[in-house]
Amino acid sequence: MSHCWKVIGLMSGTSLDGVDLVFVSISRTQDSYDFELLASETIPYPASWKKKLTAAFHASSDELTLLDTKYGNYLGGLICGFIDRHQLHSIDLIASHGHTIFHQPADGYTLQIGAGGSISRLTGLPVVYDFRAQDVALGGQGAPLVPMGDSLLFSKYDHCLNLGGFANISFERDGQRIAYDICPVNTVLNHYADQLGMPYDDQGKVAASGSCNPALLNALEALPYYRRSLPKSLGIEFVKQAVFPMMDAYNLPVESLLSTYTIHVAYRLAAAVEPSKSGQVLVTGGGAYNRFLIEQFRALTSLEVCIPEAPLVDYKEAIVFALLGVLRFENKPNCLRSVTGATYDHSSGKIFP
Repeated sequence: MSHCWKVIGLMSGTSLDGVDLVFVSISRTQDSYDFELLASETIPYPASWKKKLTAAFHASSDELTLLDTKYGNYLGGLICGFIDRHQLHSIDLIASHGHTIFHQPADGYTLQIGAGGSISRLTGLPVVYDFRAQDVALGGQGAPLVPMGDSLLFSKYDHCLNLGGFANISFERDGQRIAYDICPVNTVLNHYADQLGMPYDDQGKVAASGSCNPALLNALEALPYYRRSLPKSLGIEFVKQAVFPMMDAYNLPVESLLSTYTIHVAYRLAAAVEPSKSGQVLVTGGGAYNRFLIEQFRALTSLEVCIPEAPLVDYKEAIVFALLGVLRFENKPNCLRSVTGATYDHSSGKIFP
């Protein structure tokens, strides 16, 4: 028995590039899923929203409650515009990742804002949102969530690697899907590019012009997170508390900081995939456009590094969240205990109404 869902998926990453929106047809035949990307768009954050989302890390609980509603209204407005511009119709549901403010699963706490009720009120559509909280309540990391989509939609690849605000990887091991956050990527690179008045280091050109500092590289490689056992995930707290203070203490030119950190990321990516020795790695996310990073990574691995066409590079995570919303509506698992460490596989996400 087959069924087809028409879904709007939303993704906002920690790098604050903007909101990714997709309109996807997701077809199911028994337990097999496929997708067709029908429309897509990235809407950059205006300076005012970048400021609000960055400052939210230090906001009070009352301020966060208000911001949750306001951000939901903002997303609802973006979706309405997306629907109008692309003349979309027959929409079954919206699946929204929201925006991560805190992620501290070790303390049993995670927060993704973007009130589903606000989105639903403005669009008149059912909304699945807040995908992480239930997993954390069940003792899991609440992240990464994309591996369920990797398993169902991209299983022909040996590894699925996403290079966004953070790098995460997923793969099959002994019949189970394994996944984890590898290291920060664009949360760090964009921070230092901003010091040069640039939103990001285009194709890694600035990093390529700098020189790697061996002492800083060794210090980054020695961060304890990299030796932690699975499951594990990262939040912006790690960047603010462990990475920025270390890098700033070296008083290096920004070009050298970018060069050193980009090479560090390449080392971490290679370490994550290299135990396989052979196979294909699907690389998506904004970091796939960082030519210097990809060159460094390719030089360190024997695996075939596959970068797909631009729509999939840019919108894979939003597509997967559309699928996660469908799985939630079907009450099928969209969080895997083998990935997050939760008590059991479960169907996560709040539905409004």
